[in-house]
Amino acid sequence: MGQVHKLSQAAFDRLNEEYSLLTTTGRIDIARKIETARELGDLSENGDYHAAKEEQGKMEGRIAHISSILENAEIVDDAAGGDAVREGSVVSIKYVGDDEVERYLVGSIEERIEDAEVASPTSPLGEALLGSEIGQVVKYEAPGGLLEVKVVAID
Repeated sequence: MGQVHKLSQAAFDRLNEEYSLLTTTGRIDIARKIETARELGDLSENGDYHAAKEEQGKMEGRIAHISSILENAEIVDDAAGGDAVREGSVVSIKYVGDDEVERYLVGSIEERIEDAEVASPTSPLGEALLGSEIGQVVKYEAPGGLLEVKVVAID
């Protein structure tokens, strides 16, 4: 069994829909592009053919990635309104010594939202934030050294 991917029901449904779309109409569309490009002649110098094959490779890679996530998905409850940071929480933090507030979603990149960066729960920042509460200062080891952040809010 692969790595467990904790997802909200909304993210799971969105990925399932994307998978269905890519494996049906997506594959049909790319096959048409390849066939049209083949009709143009010599494949060794056919830019349209090579572009279509590259697009096909990227699409197949995305299909494999989504398939792996869906096979190993664990649906988690919505984390909104909790007292402590957990997977799925959106947390506002300030680095000690800095006044700028930054927002992070602690969870999978597939959960990403528009106004927050993503911190994987297995990353140093994500690990440090898990279980922390509003007002708490947590430390984590970054490539540049030890950093401290204060939890300002949990959404």
